[in-house]
Amino acid sequence: MENFRFCNGTDVRFGKGMLNCLPELLKPYGNRVLMTYGGGSIKRTGLYSQIRMLLTDFEVFELSGIEPNPRIQSVYAGQALCADKKIDIILAVGGGSTIDCSKAIAAAACSEEDAWQLVLNPSKIKRALPIVTVLTLAATGSETNCGGVISNPATSEKLGFQNPSVRPKAAVLDPELTYTVSSKQTAAGAADIFSHVVEQYFSREPCYVTDAICEGVMRTVVRYAPLALREPRCYEARAQLMWASTLGLNMICSLGKRTAWSCHPIEHEVSAYYDVTHGVGLAILTPRWMRYALNEQTLDCFVRYAQNVWGIKDNNDRWATAREGIDRTTAFFGSLNIPATLSELGVGNEHFEQMAQHAIAYNDLKNAFVPMDEKTVWNVLNASL
Repeated sequence: MENFRFCNGTDVRFGKGMLNCLPELLKPYGNRVLMTYGGGSIKRTGLYSQIRMLLTDFEVFELSGIEPNPRIQSVYAGQALCADKKIDIILAVGGGSTIDCSKAIAAAACSEEDAWQLVLNPSKIKRALPIVTVLTLAATGSETNCGGVISNPATSEKLGFQNPSVRPKAAVLDPELTYTVSSKQTAAGAADIFSHVVEQYFSREPCYVTDAICEGVMRTVVRYAPLALREPRCYEARAQLMWASTLGLNMICSLGKRTAWSCHPIEHEVSAYYDVTHGVGLAILTPRWMRYALNEQTLDCFVRYAQNVWGIKDNNDRWATAREGIDRTTAFFGSLNIPATLSELGVGNEHFEQMAQHAIAYNDLKNAFVPMDEKTVWNVLNASL
């Protein structure tokens, strides 16, 4: 078991009615609030009005229109607002895209560096404005972690960044706020949660207790995502998925292990070039990566995955057990009505060479669960068409 340091300082308020805690959570950090959000869904659902009523004692400024794959241009816009309005704290209302963008804004607002340079080299982030999140989509886990992903259309790059300074100070997690999430986004969010845990579960150095947590989170997604699709207003289903989202990427699923992610760096290339929904891309790529990664050295891990996540009985053919686990993964994503191939999303192979080069250049794929080079990244992409 590897040494680790774990410190998650986010004050999580989970459950019905927790939105009412907002004034209490914001007040210690100041009075001038930048409220960030995406499209018009929070206005259609009434969440926007609720928040504005709760914040009548604050000066609230707004940045709306943050993209599903947040772009550096939105970061620049938010940075300018922070400077002009002398913002004290950022209130990010939405899913991972809004929260990721808000983290980059918070860092850029406290730096002389260009915002994109902070994404390229997050060690340059020395401090950031405080952030409070109100989660409206269970997917990325960004609500309590210190990472984010930003796209730069000018360079066709989509890159992750991490720095402790951007970890949210508090997070409001009310499952009822996800009742109106569409079936498509619910499915994509479930795939995103599942893939986050897959990336941490498959490791060269397993850790029993951490792997057991991973298996529990994955089983939770398998059990409750279909129920959330059938009954969108089922509180238990929405609550289980929301907490699975947070656990899936607050680093608890990787403690004591040495991990290097594989599918996410590849999908980031796909959505950088084609602006596809992140969770959908992951659902397509993950089973193909699994087939690539299955070999003599990784067989034990795949058998454990098949047995402990999918309940597949040992039939004395370990290879068949491992392959059935991968097949069940594919079938699960299909049961959520997620497209099965990249070509269904309008993705062709014309940029695969550049994607493979970028994935290797910006990520530690040579030290992944199964090492990858440009050729193997290309092969996984091609198998996903």
